[in-house]
Amino acid sequence: VCRSAEVQTTSCKSMAAPQAVVEDKEVKELEQILSALEKYHPTIPDSVTEYYLRKTGFHTTDPRVTRLVSLAAQKFIADIAHEALQQARMRNMREKGRKDQRLVMTAQDIGAALQVHNVKIVKPEHLGPLSGGAAGGSA
Repeated sequence: VCRSAEVQTTSCKSMAAPQAVVEDKEVKELEQILSALEKYHPTIPDSVTEYYLRKTGFHTTDPRVTRLVSLAAQKFIADIAHEALQQARMRNMREKGRKDQRLVMTAQDIGAALQVHNVKIVKPEHLGPLSGGAAGGSA
């Protein structure tokens, strides 16, 4: 902490200079990312992202912000899909006795993948338990 005028002129300025360089570097990196977003077209259309942003109360006129949110959502969905695929593969390895060895991703796999990412699924009671099989019984 710089308390006296003598110390402030020497050590405080030397501390501020590296911080300014780091901030300039971060600003340049951010500008590069934002300019790249202008040319990038994510899988999730801007109109869909804008709809959900408005629905949650977020309003922006900068399309780069919308694309950044789209890119984050796309990454999240890709991570969930990858984790669900891993869950399906592990389940398939446990069930080696089956005749049909096709890899089928179930709602249970997706639910497990979502739990890994701390997303809880709460289904309405009238839909019944989350299961991979068809509902049985007579009406």
